[in-house]
Amino acid sequence: MSWASFRNALEAKLIHPLARNALWSLGGSGTRLFIQAAYFIIIARCLGPGQYGGFVAATALIGVISPFVGLGCGPLLVKNVSRDRRQFSEYWGNGLMMTLVSGSVLAFLAMSVCRLVLPRSIPMLVIALLSVSDLIFAKLLDMGAWAFQSVDRLSGNAKLNVLVSLTRLLGIAGLALAVSHPGIMAWSAVYLAGSILAALIAVAWVTFSLGKPKIALHRIRREGVEGCCFSVGQSAGTIYNDIDKTMVARLATLEAAGVYAAAYRLIDVAFIPVRALLSATLPGFFRSGAGGLQASMQYGKRMLIKILPYSLFAFAAIMIGAPLAPHILGRQYADITEALRWLALLPVLKTLHFFTADALTGAGHQGTRSLIQIGVAAFNVLINLWIIPAYGWRGAAASSIASDGLLALSLLFTVTLLRRRSTIPTGFVEAGDLEDKLESPAY
Repeated sequence: MSWASFRNALEAKLIHPLARNALWSLGGSGTRLFIQAAYFIIIARCLGPGQYGGFVAATALIGVISPFVGLGCGPLLVKNVSRDRRQFSEYWGNGLMMTLVSGSVLAFLAMSVCRLVLPRSIPMLVIALLSVSDLIFAKLLDMGAWAFQSVDRLSGNAKLNVLVSLTRLLGIAGLALAVSHPGIMAWSAVYLAGSILAALIAVAWVTFSLGKPKIALHRIRREGVEGCCFSVGQSAGTIYNDIDKTMVARLATLEAAGVYAAAYRLIDVAFIPVRALLSATLPGFFRSGAGGLQASMQYGKRMLIKILPYSLFAFAAIMIGAPLAPHILGRQYADITEALRWLALLPVLKTLHFFTADALTGAGHQGTRSLIQIGVAAFNVLINLWIIPAYGWRGAAASSIASDGLLALSLLFTVTLLRRRSTIPTGFVEAGDLEDKLESPAY
């Protein structure tokens, strides 16, 4: 193939909205990755496993409550605006209002829950700063990202993701230069300041770029149940992903929680390219899901085939490169090599279950997805109550692998069952026609 032919073929691929959005999402996630890696290393080295474990234990527990902020307004915005752009102002206004009201209420709830659950060595002011950051201002930033995603402007979504990480890096780097040994209190204050600045910029940017917010209370009442299903599903996902960090801090030691959380953080970094594609394809799942579960699963299968080789590569890279981590984070994280190898399979399992789960959501089966996630979350918590006191962070790692594997199998079984029971809806297109339609610029 000549260079001109190769260039034309590449340009044709990049013209496709999905490819362009995926590249924007990946570019933003990649930039965010480097920024987060910088401040992650600074925080982990300065705080040490004990204080870092306390910091992560608090944010993980707050993260379980976080999805209830807004009561699913973000996914509802993407679902409805991706199908009808004219509805943007009302869903944007509802999202901002619900985020501010519910976030304020849940911040007080989070402070009370954290004080009861977390070790007393974690200061109450730290919990308060993190609660306000993650439950109010970070969620306003998330609404801005949902807004850009709903109109297939992943460039805006990517820039917002970079923005919040950059503001935190500048604050953290400045703190590290100004104070010789900053503690968890100072880190939490900088964390909040970065969230506030990023949220204000995000809200102003979306409003000026896409439209002014408008309150439509009738939509909140009508779609409240569906929105709650989104929140419940997201919270359940947070439980089986992150609650183990809080439980290790409570049932084992803060040092063990710090090592385990640092390893899990690196696994999350390896998963960023998959998250980028998931972010780019969510509107496509909703559009294809209008044709039923068969259509959304077909769309998901095509996307899964594109990204699964990367996840397998990430598994191999983590297994081989794990011994490098202690040299980067410091000798106090010596156990992180073993922790990384315990968790190395997670990117593969998460890739398998996320695309199946988004196919269910796109086809209108969010309630079913949420029920499965609740079941897996309950399994994760129950097994952790036994396995963490007995085996420490190794038990938490084993339960994470078991939970993600159980989720992947449960979703696959459910989708198979639903497809067998379903009938082809009126106006449903044939598989080949659907693929042609999904390849069109509108998709």
